[in-house]
Amino acid sequence: MEGDLIPQQALETTEQIDTADVVVGILADLDQEAVATVYEALRTLHGDLRIVILSSDGNSVQAHADSASSGKGPQLSVVPWPLIAPDASGAPLQSISAAYYSIFATGEKLGARAGCIIASKLEAVTSQWVCQLIQPVLEAEFDLAAPYYARRKFEGLLNSGIIGPLIRCLYGKRIQNPLGPDLGFSRALFGMLRGNDRNANRIHPLASLAPVAICDNLRVCQVHVGPRILPPPDWTNISSLLVQALGPVFLAMERNAACWQKARRSVPISGFGEPLAASDKSTTVDVNQLLNSFQLGTRDLQEVWGLVLPPATLLELRKLARSTPEQFQMPDELWARIVYDFALAHRLRTINREHLLRSMTPLYLGWAAGYAREVEAADGAAVERRLERLCTAYEVSKPYLVSRWRWPDRFNP
Repeated sequence: MEGDLIPQQALETTEQIDTADVVVGILADLDQEAVATVYEALRTLHGDLRIVILSSDGNSVQAHADSASSGKGPQLSVVPWPLIAPDASGAPLQSISAAYYSIFATGEKLGARAGCIIASKLEAVTSQWVCQLIQPVLEAEFDLAAPYYARRKFEGLLNSGIIGPLIRCLYGKRIQNPLGPDLGFSRALFGMLRGNDRNANRIHPLASLAPVAICDNLRVCQVHVGPRILPPPDWTNISSLLVQALGPVFLAMERNAACWQKARRSVPISGFGEPLAASDKSTTVDVNQLLNSFQLGTRDLQEVWGLVLPPATLLELRKLARSTPEQFQMPDELWARIVYDFALAHRLRTINREHLLRSMTPLYLGWAAGYAREVEAADGAAVERRLERLCTAYEVSKPYLVSRWRWPDRFNP
């Protein structure tokens, strides 16, 4: 039931709204200036639209709505919406998942034909970026508008090193940020996602959106929205992040296996907006610290890795562990095969899934160390070329994944 997913404090207000054309969920903690900018941007959309804004700062948005209620353009209604609260279980993505499902449920309840979610602060909120996520859905009949962030070389490495290349390789669409978190979506997409997950164990919606859209032949695009504000990487807490982020991606991979095994190569997708450069204020990376973690894992996790990785891969890792920091570089094809091996072990439940993903941490840190050393002096264009080579390696190695997925016993370590 949609009402079961909508927060109680918002349910009464939504009951008073008959229908909406667009639902905009603001999950980020934006200041009043940013909220006003979002509102003014929505006022520039063409047509006599009924827009419902779900915002924790509802009073601020409503003040702007009231001050211009007599003007022409979209009609805005505001529904008070809770921010994502810290999750007592230590799994914040569970709270995020619930927030996305509740916004989808609200859109479905109001019969909206498009929606937009703003889940992260952007460095330069302009009068256009929020509309750019909605316009391809409203005006060009796209079903998913994913963000294309201006990225810094050492930020978002989990997406750059695993999630982005993996989903691109699996489903054959070159989406830079398949997991958003900021995005635009159509009624067809959120209705399909809600329908698929209504009677099944839910996968995190961000891990499902791009696969569902692609596998069901919906239209996907990406929008240049500028840089994101990200906290500095917490290298001491990477294990938990891998569990929370990769678990849903691997579950979606298992559910959509029949689809992604048919994709042979990736193709570009439609893009909107102009590329924006991020300021070069990226955090630094202590390569020696990451390498120490990789070398420690190579010593202590051989037994666990031996249940997941083929002997040839284990041999290559032991050789890498003896490299000096100046020499260290994890080959792209090796890294892609490691990710594929862990995805397969997750599917087969070779060991406890959480334990499995945590054991991947030293390997990820080893990849990150090699990448950081290689691009330390690189400019933005060189970083993009480097990451494109990594994506190509994932695609070249895909037959290895398909073979292991179809006939796992033949490749049992």
